[in-house]
Order: sequence, then structure tokens, then C-alpha cells
Amino acid sequence: MKHFLWLSAVCFTTCLSCKLSSDNKYELIIRNGMIFDGSGKKPYKGDVAINADTIAFVGDLSNAYAQKFIDAKGMAVAPGFINMLSWANESLVQDGRSQSDIKQGVTLEVMGEGESMGPLTPAMKKEMEQYQTAVKYKVEWSTLGEYLNYLQHKGVSCNIASFVGATTVRRYVVGEVDRAPTPAELDSMKQLVAQAMQEGALGVGSSLIYPPAFFAKTNELVALCSEASRYGGSYISHMRSEGTQLYEALEELVTIAKQANIHAEIYHLKAAGKSNWNKIDSVISRIEKARADGLDITADMYNYVAGGTGLTACLPPALQDGGFGKLRTRLQDPAIRQQTIRDMNTPTTAWENFYVAAGSPDRILLVGFRQDSLKKYTGKSLADIARIRNRQPEETVLDLVVQDSSRIESIYFLMDEANIKKQQQLPWMSFGSDEGSYTPEGVFLQFNCHPRAYGNFARLLGKYVRDENVLSLAEAIRKLTKLPATNLRIVRRGELKKGNYADVVIFDPATIADHATFDKPHQFATGMVHVLVNGVVVLKDGEHTGAKPGRFVKGPGYR
Repeated sequence: MKHFLWLSAVCFTTCLSCKLSSDNKYELIIRNGMIFDGSGKKPYKGDVAINADTIAFVGDLSNAYAQKFIDAKGMAVAPGFINMLSWANESLVQDGRSQSDIKQGVTLEVMGEGESMGPLTPAMKKEMEQYQTAVKYKVEWSTLGEYLNYLQHKGVSCNIASFVGATTVRRYVVGEVDRAPTPAELDSMKQLVAQAMQEGALGVGSSLIYPPAFFAKTNELVALCSEASRYGGSYISHMRSEGTQLYEALEELVTIAKQANIHAEIYHLKAAGKSNWNKIDSVISRIEKARADGLDITADMYNYVAGGTGLTACLPPALQDGGFGKLRTRLQDPAIRQQTIRDMNTPTTAWENFYVAAGSPDRILLVGFRQDSLKKYTGKSLADIARIRNRQPEETVLDLVVQDSSRIESIYFLMDEANIKKQQQLPWMSFGSDEGSYTPEGVFLQFNCHPRAYGNFARLLGKYVRDENVLSLAEAIRKLTKLPATNLRIVRRGELKKGNYADVVIFDPATIADHATFDKPHQFATGMVHVLVNGVVVLKDGEHTGAKPGRFVKGPGYR
């Protein structure tokens, strides 16, 4: 696809001797760029003026003056990108620069996939500190709003927002046991959702393949979502299945959207496991029928054929009835171990079996350990580790979970490239990394992340837009900006428009590219030249400035 191929250098200049009139006095003007305003319409050559944290004008400013200029000739100028599924909640505590995402143009991290950083009981706070891996921190907050305010006060380069996790609310009230909440407990859970919404949460997020979320029934989720709906919030879900029970899981999401009268979004839409790849057309048709029937259902995705989650996703969820400690104890019982190994090798519709879905232990990479003694296996496949340890792959899974006392971060190769391209073209599809935001230094080098942490957004714009013509640049930018902002009911962001906050990215469409690989994931993307967050330059000539102007972006129910 031929886009804009000018290669002139972009520079910052200061007009120190200009006499500024009251009508066209601006602090900063971005000149000569190709404006992609976020609407999906064709770009046009123009300028963007910024005063303080706000876009003051978009259009022809050839006769205007400013204290500073950015020459964006040959570059695309667009709204800041929105990461619909971010796991930067801990990485931002460690390093607020958010470099792997800022260098791709991400100016808003949206967190809360099932688990959120609040609300927390004292016991939950203690457990959160106990099970930390590479990133160590003191939990200095109790509610979700307090956490987001903590990050803003500490200093972050990106804006931040979050859903309240249905899992977190369940753990707060019910614990990690496999039972339904009592009516009184459900009322308490609804009150926690209401509090989070009033503090600025975007809605309720769920991740239903993982215990204890797995134990929640549909009516429980409807009750929580109905509460969020009262405040204009959304429901966003890692559905109960992305494989053998994909159709049934989608029907549950449709039911929740309808009964709770709420916008619903599917986290990282996919058909996982080769035997399920042919389901994607029916899934798309069902979503579009629901939309035609008046339900507001959307989805997001990442741009890779491999997903990432815990090694414990190979194990039946019932083993975690009562929490991870119970799982670890059960895996040391010989009889339970033998039954678990049988379960791991048995295709089932009762739970999401990632061991079967991957198809082979060669297609499972282990990338994040808690114990130093096991970090030598980082980046190796389960098959390789089993050979090194002279054990069967299934036994290796059980041994490592016990020895590491963690779920062990892993990567599973599950998806079809043709389906990825089909999904990218859907008009209601936005994008999320499903990862943290890192810098290739310090504690972050103690583990291998998924390459999507460094490349998800640049990969879309480089590989799929420029190189493979899967969708137009204007449409891709809409899916990264206005679409997610609209879905989330976020005001004054997502478009280059007068009066909006000045979250602006400037990049070269001819060179933007991802470089992170599964073997070497800690590699920055290139081609993003400048990034402004709330009017402050955080990326200049491709290098981070150290600025941390990020804000807590609050949802529609904020009081």
C-alpha cells in the first residue's frame, strides 16, 4: 500500500522573535503533517495547534505563530492510541515511563481484565505482596480509585484507566471457593462495583476461564453488570471459552449484554486451537446479528498467532477451588497428580484445556518464573524443559508449578494467521496488547514477555497496513483511537479535534515497524517519532524525554 513516503527530518524549532496576536497565539504548532483525525476519513495536509493540555485548532495554520513548532512533514499526525487490554498495572509501578508502549504511540493504558488493583481486603493486599515476581512494591492502596490516583501521583508518562475486576470483587466477598454468593454477599459485590464506578472505573471486566472467576455463574455477572450499567459503564470479558465452547461462551456474553442493558466487549477475540479455527466466521456472524438486533457488542484483539497466560491454564480449574495454595498442595498428592495428567490429555468441553489446544508441548513457551533457580528455563519450550529434566511434559508442568509457587507465565501458539487478518478488518474491532509496558533493563530482563508488549501496535501499522494491505492506514488509526474511546464513553480523547486533550502521535508510515520476537522480545518498535500526552512531549525524535504527564482517565460514572 502506498501511503506517505516523504522522508524529511522532523525537527523542533522555537520562534523567539515572533510577535504573537491574540487571535492566533499558540504554545505549540505541529506543521505540515498528514492529519489522520481518528474518524477513518481520508487524511489531509494540515496543522495542529496546542495550548497547555488542549488542542486549540486543527487545519491550516500557515499564518499563525507559536512559541514552539514541530515540523511533521512526511509524517502522519494522529490521536494517541488506546491500548484496550493492558497489563501495565505492575510495570507502571516499577517504571512510569511506559516505554515499550509509548514508543508505539500508546497514550492510554486500559487495565482490569478480570482482576484489578482494587478493591482489596487486608488479606488480599498481603497476598499480592507475597506472590510478587520480578516487580516488588508495597501495596499502598485499597480501592481501585486509590490505585489509579497513586500511579498519577507517582508519575506516569501515559494516561491510565481501568475496569473493576469481577474476579477481584468475588475474591473480596466470597473468597476463592467454588460456590455462589449468598443474596447478602451479592449485594456487597454490587456495592463494591458501584463504589468503583463512582471512583472512575470504566465498567466490569471478567476473565472466565481462570478460577475463581470460572466459578461465577451468568446470573452473578448480570447482577454486577447491571450495577455498572446504572453508571453508564461497560462489560468487557475474556469469555468462558475461546475454543471448544466458543459458541456457548459468546451466547453468555450476548445474554449478559441484553439482560444488563450494557455495552459488552470481547477481550482478544480469537478461535483458539486448530480444531476451532473454522468457527470464526460463525462467531463474527453471531456478533453482527446481535449488533443488528440493537445490542452494543464490540471486540478487541492482538496481532499475533500466540497467546500468553499461566502454565496453570493446562490444569482443570477445580484444582484451584480454595486458591493457589490449595492447588499447590493437591499437585503433591500422587493420586491427584495421576488424575490431573489424564485430564490434561483429554479433550473436554468442561474447561478450557490449553495443553490440548496447543497441540504439542513444543508449542508452549515458559517465559516467567518466580524462583531464581528456575529462571534458567526462561524462553524454552515445555518439550525442551521436559527433555532437560528427563520427565514427561505433563509431569514437568506439575513439578514446575509446585516448585515455582506461581502460575508460571507462558506463551501458547493457538491461532490462525488468516483469522487474524479477517478480524482486523471488522469495523467494530479495536486492539489491545494483553501485556505490560516495559523497558529492556533492570528487573524487566528477568523474564521474557510476549513480543506484543513491544510490538502489537507497530505491527498493525507496519506489517498489516503498509506491507500486507489488510486495511487502510486511516481505518487502522480509527480502530486505535476514536473507536475505543467511543466504546468506553471516554470524552475529549480519541480524535484530533478542537477542545480535546492533546494526546497526539507523529510517526513515519513508511518505516514504522515492530522488532520484538518470541526469542528476543525486549526490543523497541521504531518509526514513532514524537508523542504528546496531555500536551506534553514524552517522545522526541524517537527518544523518551522522561516526562510523566499521564492522568487517571475516569469513566462515565465518576462522582
